[in-house]
Amino acid sequence: MQTFDDNLIQFEAQGAAALPTTENQGYIENDGACIWYAVYGSGKPVILLHGGLGNSGNWGYQIPALLDNGYQVIVIDSRGHGRSTRDGRPYTYELMADDVLALMDTLQLQRASLVGWSDGADTALILADQSPERVFGVFFFACNVDPSGTKEISEYPMPLQRCLSRHVKEYQQLSATPDQFDLLSEAVSLMQRTQPNYSADDLAQIQVPFVVVLGEHDEFIKREHAKYIAQRIPHAEFIELPNVSHFAPLQRPQQFNAVMLDFLNRF
Repeated sequence: MQTFDDNLIQFEAQGAAALPTTENQGYIENDGACIWYAVYGSGKPVILLHGGLGNSGNWGYQIPALLDNGYQVIVIDSRGHGRSTRDGRPYTYELMADDVLALMDTLQLQRASLVGWSDGADTALILADQSPERVFGVFFFACNVDPSGTKEISEYPMPLQRCLSRHVKEYQQLSATPDQFDLLSEAVSLMQRTQPNYSADDLAQIQVPFVVVLGEHDEFIKREHAKYIAQRIPHAEFIELPNVSHFAPLQRPQQFNAVMLDFLNRF
């Protein structure tokens, strides 16, 4: 049965599908933050990295599909997001990539595939660039590699408004600092406006397999920029998902999952 929530009405009201239960969850301490994680199943590891202002619960439709296909799934709340804390330093994708690497070390994962959505995609990019021996491949969804790749937004479209509404509710439910969502949003927005700054030469040095994926109606990322990323990273592929936007994993999860699994099954 296909799930369609193109306008995120269901997501705003109920959130994504609930995460499975697991006893393999907890926190690690890394570089001034307590980072929450959870592990599901067994098999070749896949780490899911959510977007800015969200949390691991945004992957509720992807985890069952991965488990059904024999993967071990690891989710992580980025520092300051969801259940994870942060210190007072400005956000950087390098800092969040180091959190992922620290978690991999704690879980004794020598190597994993990375599925990154928006900010999570840039976190995956940094990790693949700086520690390629730890990464099988990167599913790079809905993100830019320099500030020129983002669209000007004069007003928030309704799906984005509904997504933010749900993110606020879940932050208040999960965070140790439930009254600080606006501060989180300001800090994340500053990072997004100024980072990352990968040149064409930088992208050409990446040796990890990449697929660059973008929704047909993405609200934030320019299509030509996503194609540029795929053209500059050696052997990368560009895939456009029809009829969806920046929120494809929530809008039409079966469509998103099919493309994701096709990539992951290569390793």
